[in-house]
Amino acid sequence: MFKDSLWVALGAVLGANLRYGVGRFVGRAIPVDFPFGTLLINITGSLILGAFFMWARQHDYVNHNWRLVVAVGFCGGYTTFSSFAWESYALIREGRWEMSLVYIVASNVLGLLAVVAGAMLVTKLTAPA
Repeated sequence: MFKDSLWVALGAVLGANLRYGVGRFVGRAIPVDFPFGTLLINITGSLILGAFFMWARQHDYVNHNWRLVVAVGFCGGYTTFSSFAWESYALIREGRWEMSLVYIVASNVLGLLAVVAGAMLVTKLTAPA
């Protein structure tokens, strides 16, 4: 069990640091009052998770440690659902109902589409020629 926690921690450190870097980069590149960084992180995190699970599904055996590192640790440290929830609440609290609706719908729809895209991408890349 302790060993599993180390695998999760390894992935989480990588994911959290990438989240921080992407968030800062997007915040500087797109200086508007909308959480584009969190939106991008949630979409790309969904893409990575969808691709990983499809890849794992296509292989008879994927080491349990890879699941812990990628799905639990990395994606858990990288994606930002709690930030998404707080930022949605903040937009609503500020009376920016339209912006909050755009953000909530875009995060959910684009996140779902990114999971599907990741799974399809792996399926296409690993299909026999």
